[in-house]
Amino acid sequence: MKYSKDATSSRRKQRKAHFAAPSSVRRTIMTSALSKELRGRHGARSLAIRKDDEVIIVRGAHKGAEGKVVHIRRKKWIVHVDRVTRDKVNGSTVPIGIHPSNVVITSIKMDKDRKNILERNRRQSKTKLKE
Repeated sequence: MKYSKDATSSRRKQRKAHFAAPSSVRRTIMTSALSKELRGRHGARSLAIRKDDEVIIVRGAHKGAEGKVVHIRRKKWIVHVDRVTRDKVNGSTVPIGIHPSNVVITSIKMDKDRKNILERNRRQSKTKLKE
């Protein structure tokens, strides 16, 4: 049953919107959960992942691996984590792409923009609790 006249409930339109999303929208879609410690400290459940965040992989073949986010490829919906690589036949190593939903952020690279984002999220969650 459709609830909003403004949004589509068509599966194919939802998929098209997701996979054709611009980079600015992909940034908000590519979020990762925060660790329990960070969740309590910052009052947020998830955060858009960013280079130099420290993460632990919680799902998939590389479960348990920890490292720093080296590179984010929004076009491919993946992040590259330090020391999560594969050896090619010719001897070179290549990073393995991990989807951001399969990692948990254990340490945030904090700067003024990120502080503002977390503060804004905290204020929004407080107003929702009051309502």
